[in-house]
Order: sequence, then C-alpha cells, then structure tokens
Amino acid sequence: MTIEKCINEFDVDDVIFEEGSTGRELFVVLDGKVEIAKMNGASKTVIVTLGKGEFFGEMAVIDGSSRSATAIAAAPNTRVMRINHARFVYLVSQQPAFALMIMDALSKRLRASNTVAFRAAGGS
Repeated sequence: MTIEKCINEFDVDDVIFEEGSTGRELFVVLDGKVEIAKMNGASKTVIVTLGKGEFFGEMAVIDGSSRSATAIAAAPNTRVMRINHARFVYLVSQQPAFALMIMDALSKRLRASNTVAFRAAGGS
C-alpha cells in the first residue's frame, strides 16, 4: 500500500472515528488539529487537542478494543496518516524507539487520567 493511500484529509468538525466504534488503526497528525472528546448527546467534552506529530487511536491498535473517545478534526485541512495493526506491529518490532515512544505517551496519558479521576473522587 502506498503512503498516499494511508493519508486522509478532514475539515473542521469532521469525525475521524466515534467512541464505541471498532478499529485497528493508529493515527498520526500530519497537519492541523484533532480533538479527542467524550460525547454526551449534543454535548462535547474535549479531553485533549492534538497537533502535528502527535498520535491517537493507540489503545485500539494495541488491544483491539472499541474506541474510548471520539476523534474530531479541529482545523481546516487536517491531515492524518493511518497506521494499521500489521504496520504497527512491524514498526514496534523493527524500531524499538517507536515502541518506547508509544509506551511513554500511554504512561503520560494514564497518569493524567488518574489525576483527573482522583480529583473527581474528592482527592487533593
């Protein structure tokens, strides 16, 4: 598959994937911005906004579970590259630095999530 077939372009408010959907792809932001959000009817709570060079969708590509949030383009001409499960496994096996980058990001995101959950539960 050529690299061009792995790149998609989105406009503002275009949904890249929805919470609860299945998918075995990781996405890398090439241009623009992507909001990762929880939806509650018409209400949207943005968890994080990602920019060029950042990635999302790593949980589903790793464990095959459904998407935990919705990804929405937040800038005109937002371009993302899709990395499917087979390519992801290849990159992890051939590029240890790539695997460490994914683990580092997962760790930071889990710590941030734990902090939010702790505060919501009435912690300090």
